[in-house]
Amino acid sequence: MLDKLISLESKFEELTEQLNDPNVVTDVSRYAKLAKQHRDLSVVVEKFREFRSLKEGLAETRALLDESSDPEMLELAREELLSLTNRISTCEEELKILLLPKDPNDEKNVILEIRAGTGGNEASLFASELMRMYTRFGERHNWKVQILSTSESEIGGFKECIAMIEGDKVYSKLKFESGVHRVQRVPQTEASGRIHTSTVTVAVLPEAEEVDIQINPKDLRVDTYCSSGPGGQSVNTTYSAVRITHLPTNTVVAIQDEKSQIKNREKAMRVLRARLLEVEMEKQQSAISSERRSQVGSGERSEKIRTYNFKENRVSDHRIGLTIHSLNLFMDGDLEEIIQALITHYQTEKLKEEAEAA
Repeated sequence: MLDKLISLESKFEELTEQLNDPNVVTDVSRYAKLAKQHRDLSVVVEKFREFRSLKEGLAETRALLDESSDPEMLELAREELLSLTNRISTCEEELKILLLPKDPNDEKNVILEIRAGTGGNEASLFASELMRMYTRFGERHNWKVQILSTSESEIGGFKECIAMIEGDKVYSKLKFESGVHRVQRVPQTEASGRIHTSTVTVAVLPEAEEVDIQINPKDLRVDTYCSSGPGGQSVNTTYSAVRITHLPTNTVVAIQDEKSQIKNREKAMRVLRARLLEVEMEKQQSAISSERRSQVGSGERSEKIRTYNFKENRVSDHRIGLTIHSLNLFMDGDLEEIIQALITHYQTEKLKEEAEAA
């Protein structure tokens, strides 16, 4: 580990010099690329320098213990030795996590797809509440949330909602949200007050760039039609709605929210690329059994990952056995506790794998 950290520090210093080169500063594209590499390395290098400083402090304290005969000074040195040892241990664990292989998609924006499952109108209402929850969570992180497509139910919920979320490391925060979300509560339409169970499916897809997924135009069938709203009434008398079918995989994306056919086609292509990238990712993961073991749950959309119980004001994540009793705050976008617990669990599993492989 030490050799790798020294190498990364050397690379960091090399990048620092390059960023101060006038020729690099005037090349906007190159400067941005180097600045990102520099920024990514800075976290590891700062932690490594803290670790090295602590080790030097530990050596000095041990020398003081060997040389001093003053009882009071010796007591202070022993306390400092214990403190430094604990801090070094913590710092070392943090460095191990920082050196774990990065998910190449962590930096990406996401396509968020929410669909009502079992439960009819109640499921559609909960789907709209989940969309609001993720929107509020996005606002807390200064992310941009843009609705790409919606299909409303008769009572105003979402049968389906597709959104683009753009910002800093969106996928790294939301990637464990894919799966079946179960809600237990008394529906607004229930006169007898009985608790019903409904489900909503969430899919979090990293946005795919054109370089990630190459799509042959000959593999696409593009249909245009007049967009419509709930009940089928005409909203737009022009053929602005777009349906794109990827023939080899029979993947279909329909977008009609914009009045412009060009904008709807652009949005549809973004969703299509994300879905095709997900298919490729699943193929890769299924081919690497150790990688699948390291996931939180299987990642399958059919898997129930979380239960929201409104009567008891609790939310339980079944993958890590965590329950919190503040569902009201959670639904208002305060997801950080569970998301951080999921990330920590994933990192712990990866560390176990690294240790077993060593």
